[in-house]
Amino acid sequence: MSPLPPSDPAATPARNGAPSFAVITGAQVRQLLDGREREIVDLVESVYRLHGAGDTVNPPSYFLRFPDRPSSRIIALPASLGGEKRVDGLKWVSSFPENIKSGLPRASAVLILNDPVTGYPFACLEASVISAARTAASAALAAHRLSDAREGREKPSRVVFVGTGLIARYIHTFLAATDWPFEEIGVHDLSAESAAGFSDYLRRSGTGARITVHEDAGEAISTADLVVFATVAGTPHVHDPKWFAHDPLVLHVSLRDLAPEILLGSANFVDDVEHCLKADTSPHLAEKLTGGRSFLTGTLDDVLAGRVGVPSDRPVIFSPFGLGVLDLAVGAYVHDAVARAGELHVVDGFFHELSRHG
Repeated sequence: MSPLPPSDPAATPARNGAPSFAVITGAQVRQLLDGREREIVDLVESVYRLHGAGDTVNPPSYFLRFPDRPSSRIIALPASLGGEKRVDGLKWVSSFPENIKSGLPRASAVLILNDPVTGYPFACLEASVISAARTAASAALAAHRLSDAREGREKPSRVVFVGTGLIARYIHTFLAATDWPFEEIGVHDLSAESAAGFSDYLRRSGTGARITVHEDAGEAISTADLVVFATVAGTPHVHDPKWFAHDPLVLHVSLRDLAPEILLGSANFVDDVEHCLKADTSPHLAEKLTGGRSFLTGTLDDVLAGRVGVPSDRPVIFSPFGLGVLDLAVGAYVHDAVARAGELHVVDGFFHELSRHG
């Protein structure tokens, strides 16, 4: 496991003693992260361990909702990351599912990084790629660690993706980059066009796996040992526990796909208990149904630290709410690398009033 990158003098948020402000584009982020999937997975693991040790501040996310657009929302994720590379900040991420009708991605985002000494923001990064990368790295990390901890079970080689957008593509990329043993890949999406597009991406990625498009969700899930949910579902649409009778590993990334009854018959792991059990996620619905949290087995950090085991005799479900500290870590990683390369776009004079008395 790699430690968090140390502070870099080239990446300090001040120029000539005065705060500076830089803008990093999505193209720069993508170029920097491509091919560094293993490093990002190690970075995410380091942050989970910091979070588990209490060296982060990760308050509840704030949801901005719209009475005239009930399916849409914009979420603020404030956070503070400790450790060797301290940074504060905020991810501001929107989810507008109607975008997909016009071919736009559902989500867009920016990330603001703040200097923990002065509080001044020193960078704004296009964050849809950062958000996708940290989500995929978290999913890949969980897939490896949870499957490795299931005694008597080999790593799942029959994988199905339920939902085939940007997040599904990134999760596949991160799994492939960390040597996941794909033999068969199933694809299911309510949109035949999306399923076809994702299948084409898989073929272009060079995977040697057999690719099957499933029209029926139950058939898709029943044939896979690793199930990845990456949909835009706002309420549970998967209700039959029999679909999981073969005890698969489930990456429940989209959080609201599964009826609570399915969770109650499974081993459940989350990234953070308080964050995950809110906003009508499937784990939150399970808590409402039972009046308690005994259905939770533990957190991913519990698994990393060896505090809990992972059973082999029932489905194992990982439901990550998504922690703002992960965005900060990946964003700071990108910022420092761009700064070291001398490619920061600094907005001169962004901060105007720098004298208390004029």
